[in-house]
Amino acid sequence: MKDRGLRTFVTVLAGLAVIYFGSAGRSPEEGRGISGGVVVLALLAALGVWYLTRPGDKTVK
Repeated sequence: MKDRGLRTFVTVLAGLAVIYFGSAGRSPEEGRGISGGVVVLALLAALGVWYLTRPGDKTVK
């Protein structure tokens, strides 16, 4: 992926998806909000996507 804007968008989208699905499964007794574990998972997912979508170094010799 060579476009840095698209790479950033996909990275942020991955983090937000983890936060959404991590908070959507909570019961009403637990209250609203997200836990620290969900935030850590979202950051790890975003970093993973950022790493996996880095441009390849294809130098021709």
